[in-house]
Amino acid sequence: MGKGHADKIALVTGGASGIGQAYARRLAEDGVHIAIADMRPGEETAELVKAAKRQALAVTCDVSQPEDVERLKREVEGRFGRIDILVNNAGIFPIQPFETMSFADWRRVLSTNLDAMFLVTKAFLPGMKERQWGRIVNIASNTLGLTVTGLVHYVASKGGVVGFTRALATEMGPFGVTVNAIAPGLTRSPGTTANDRPGAAERFAFVANLQSIKRTELPPDLVGAMSFLTSDDAAFITGQTFYVDGGLVRA
Repeated sequence: MGKGHADKIALVTGGASGIGQAYARRLAEDGVHIAIADMRPGEETAELVKAAKRQALAVTCDVSQPEDVERLKREVEGRFGRIDILVNNAGIFPIQPFETMSFADWRRVLSTNLDAMFLVTKAFLPGMKERQWGRIVNIASNTLGLTVTGLVHYVASKGGVVGFTRALATEMGPFGVTVNAIAPGLTRSPGTTANDRPGAAERFAFVANLQSIKRTELPPDLVGAMSFLTSDDAAFITGQTFYVDGGLVRA
């Protein structure tokens, strides 16, 4: 069990599968009760949480929509009363050249990856501040430190995540609430291996060869950083972005 995790309550957005599911499972193993918010049903993750002998709540919603976030807040607080740990993991990354990108394409990515982070944090931060304890972990991306194509909207949104993290950490430091970010590399998950991603195998091999650790990143590679940043051991760490990408981004 993680230090200071026992009987804390966490909300993981985008927690129905992949990386979000891995975060939820690890936090449950650390002793945390878990609420899952996702556009897809989160019952599979909820069962993994229950297998770790923790309580679980799965809410199907779109966290980029204010009315859905309001409903999420009512359901989560109705069940658990509070949120101590917020994992802003929900995100999308469609690959598309900038010149073919419409404003609707741009807004869809920014809304999911950044607006949702604002809405969910806005909903649950006041309780953390009032209780003088909270852990917020936002999921950024190592693409900020790379030269990649076809992801202008995605990289822009993740740049916003890093800025949001730093600025909010400054405001929340006096109130016992830390705000940090994890920047994964290219991780093999349902989202990155979907049928609409041609050349995925070649892309994984190419990226792995550039890393210091020359294998493909998997969701379990990311959970240790999450466990640490949400623990009492990380109480004096805030405003930071932790690259967990096998040593691809080194600067």
